[in-house]
Amino acid sequence: MEVLMSNWSQSVESLPENYIFPLNKRPGNQVFPVWKNIPLIDLETEESQNRAAIIKQIFDASQEFGFFQVINHGVPVSLMDDTMNVFKEFFNMPAEYKSSFYSTDISQKCRIYSSTLNYDKEEVHYWRDNFTHHCHPVEDHVDSWPEKPTRYREVVGTYSIKMRKSLLKILDLICEGMGHKQGYFDNELSKTQLLSVNHHIPCPNPSLTLGMPEHSDPNLITMLHQCSVPGLQVFLNGQWMNVEPMPGALIVIPGLQLKVITNGKFSSPIHRVMTDSAEARTTIGTFLIPSHDILIEPAKDGEGNLPVYRGYTYKEFFSTFTGSNCDADTALGCFKNKA
Repeated sequence: MEVLMSNWSQSVESLPENYIFPLNKRPGNQVFPVWKNIPLIDLETEESQNRAAIIKQIFDASQEFGFFQVINHGVPVSLMDDTMNVFKEFFNMPAEYKSSFYSTDISQKCRIYSSTLNYDKEEVHYWRDNFTHHCHPVEDHVDSWPEKPTRYREVVGTYSIKMRKSLLKILDLICEGMGHKQGYFDNELSKTQLLSVNHHIPCPNPSLTLGMPEHSDPNLITMLHQCSVPGLQVFLNGQWMNVEPMPGALIVIPGLQLKVITNGKFSSPIHRVMTDSAEARTTIGTFLIPSHDILIEPAKDGEGNLPVYRGYTYKEFFSTFTGSNCDADTALGCFKNKA
């Protein structure tokens, strides 16, 4: 069977054995509750007198949940729809074309793979294909992007620029709330922008497998564009909660680097992805990531609080994170100052 799941028939009749998780890892047949009070922040008024109120909403949501949704975020809904359609077209391209981008080498700046980058060594695979590429600045990377579908480079290029602008606006609001001048997160702290697209074909038995492992994002900040098919879950108050897609909204997830920079005030939630038995599911994640060599440490808060974490480079952190099986608590624990 082909490694890339998007090259399989869309009507797989039975779950291959190497996609069946152990009993303690399976989602099972339980019905998960829907998280109905996800903080929803309207960014349209951020330049008005409500700016302080919006900053408070972002901080409250980031501290309590590490998770919020934004509307009026500056990315036109028509562009969001066009981009989603382009990726659906890409995953429906001929097998040999998609396979030309196949790689599990993290140094490849435009790559497609299945399950995880550790596919060849893992005992059980996740039910997904992932297509990832760098996208900032666009002109430095566009030549490595797919030429098909024919609209790909134009649409995804515009989308990437708009998404970065929206994320930097949110980061400016965060740094203002921290008492720092706008631009604190510009340049090296947000130097790399990755676009990461997950595609899940219909799954014959969602109770036995997962679309993505439970994890926290190791980067600075994530903006997630969901399709209409549900699947995202967040671990909240000791249980998994379904996050239903909201048309036109984008999900913002502070990464572990924001948790460190805010000296532990922000949280970075554990989340995972379920599969769907009836429909394919495609989601688009935009990640802002520090440069490898920038020093990351708690920002001075003006209150004299002792730093919870010592300084480190993102390269050092990411190596520790992957070496701890992507466990956030284990990785962060390596950089905590002794009490």
